[in-house]
Amino acid sequence: MQAAVPQMLSSRSKTIATTATAILFRRFTTTTTTVSGFRLVSPAHRPSLRAFDPRQSPLLLASNPPGTRTPSSSSSPIRRYLSSAGQNNDGSADSSNSSTARASFSVPDMGTDEKDNDGVTTTDDKYTGYEKWVRRLYATNMFHPVKLGLENMHLLHKLLGNPMDDPDRVVVHVAGTNGKGSVCLKIANTLRHQQRKDQNGRPLNVGIFCSPHVSSFRERMQVNGKMITEEEVIELLPQIYDLCLPENNDIPATFFEITTALAFLFFAKRGADVVVLETGLGGRLDATNVIANPALSIITSIGLEHTRILGDTIELIAVEKGGIIKKDRPVLVGPHCPHDVLTECARQKGAGRYYTPSLVQGTLRDFENPPSEESATSEDPADYDIENQDIAKAALVLLEQSHGDIFGKRLSPEEIDLHTSIRPPCRFETIRKDDATVILDVAHNPSAMEYLVYKLKTTYPGTPFRFVAGMSSDKDLGQCARALLSATDGSSHNIHLVQAAHPRAASLENILAAEPRLESAAHYDFDDRSITKQVLKALELTKENKNGELLVVCGSVFLMAETREALGIDEPRDSDYITEMAGAGIRHGQENFGNTKM
Repeated sequence: MQAAVPQMLSSRSKTIATTATAILFRRFTTTTTTVSGFRLVSPAHRPSLRAFDPRQSPLLLASNPPGTRTPSSSSSPIRRYLSSAGQNNDGSADSSNSSTARASFSVPDMGTDEKDNDGVTTTDDKYTGYEKWVRRLYATNMFHPVKLGLENMHLLHKLLGNPMDDPDRVVVHVAGTNGKGSVCLKIANTLRHQQRKDQNGRPLNVGIFCSPHVSSFRERMQVNGKMITEEEVIELLPQIYDLCLPENNDIPATFFEITTALAFLFFAKRGADVVVLETGLGGRLDATNVIANPALSIITSIGLEHTRILGDTIELIAVEKGGIIKKDRPVLVGPHCPHDVLTECARQKGAGRYYTPSLVQGTLRDFENPPSEESATSEDPADYDIENQDIAKAALVLLEQSHGDIFGKRLSPEEIDLHTSIRPPCRFETIRKDDATVILDVAHNPSAMEYLVYKLKTTYPGTPFRFVAGMSSDKDLGQCARALLSATDGSSHNIHLVQAAHPRAASLENILAAEPRLESAAHYDFDDRSITKQVLKALELTKENKNGELLVVCGSVFLMAETREALGIDEPRDSDYITEMAGAGIRHGQENFGNTKM
């Protein structure tokens, strides 16, 4: 299905938009899950480190008042839901319910002929091997249907030798609506300053797998803060493709499955002692969820997101995220989660102990004031970076206790504070450019926009702000725009609107229609919708005002690569030859469960 292309888009935007392929999603029709809550009974052991133990419910969990009958596990609404979507409770695919027949693996060739597969004239020496291989990877989802379930990844992982199940490798698995990328980075950054307890006392090799990237595909997989090299991509990615070919194993793997397999192979090649894995979407059917024995599973927060895929209630989404919980393995859950649902998930899966940051600290704070939807939109919301830091610190405590044999150097509290204070790029990232302060933030939905405005006002009280904003078409454009207007006292004079060169980018027309107050005074250009033009224009106006004004770029991760380039940030950046295809393969197979045929 070809997307409609506005006539005033740049030629590059047209190329991206016209190559986009629409993927349809199946929405689960399961009715709302109702889960009975649990009351916490303090454990008698280790008073300084409390936890739920789902395997010992008489000791730590009580689901009903004394003397009442406990429902059987077979009647649990969560258990029914876990078995309802073509998936068994262990995460394996249920072929009887699969909505998609197995398809042979098919991808475009490497463009060695005079014309590449998308009609772009090319020759072998015009583009690097890295460019051609990553472009090919982005095109993968356009040529075969996405398969429901984890069958592809289980087979790929097995063919690679199950590197993430190596007993000498510590794996931390992280899911969540918000904060999972930040928590992964904080944990990995702290652990790589550790030393392995062996004869040499060498630093730990710590890998991290995260998504999406900002400027380069290689950001997604790193060891000790160093990205996979272009040469390693050229070396390892063909090995994954060879495994998938029809004449070999015929695995119809998606973009995200192949990328995940590439990361696993990369970590094994680099000899990673610890790997911190961020889920792509959900958890239960995410490609990363093939690991059998994580040292620790973490669920950072639960909120409404991707409701067509994960479910349209907090409870259903929590069940999907809770799919990363494993038998006999501990789980750490952030405070903004429905603990009644997740403790039930943990008990059904026979998990190890159930922790929250406050339980690790020896308190019950996370259970005394459970979060609500009203608290998420209050005038004084939580500082999510502090919350993410608390989750990361709790995880480090649990990892040191469970794997003390490899942790040789004990970091001081000050060192831990320092290493966990790191933020991912474009998360309230502050830079200086030509005597102006610029803040980059990937806030992309109404709640994130509202929190960004709160953070700006509390961090820089009394300071005027200028915004460059572009949005995704699947978000509530009106609410996002009104959040920005609340930071400029209702005036649109300090708001610049852009349209990213991406199929999911909201058009200027749709943004203006969603909030008419922007039409008369906001800065935008129908003839040149580029991010670069408005960023540079806003930067000049900010410098001219001489009133301490701050420039804020926000609204979508799709803006950030071009913004950072316009601001002169020197970093690895993929070429247009790659990024134009990255736009076409937008879904990337992360949303790979619930999908039907294209």
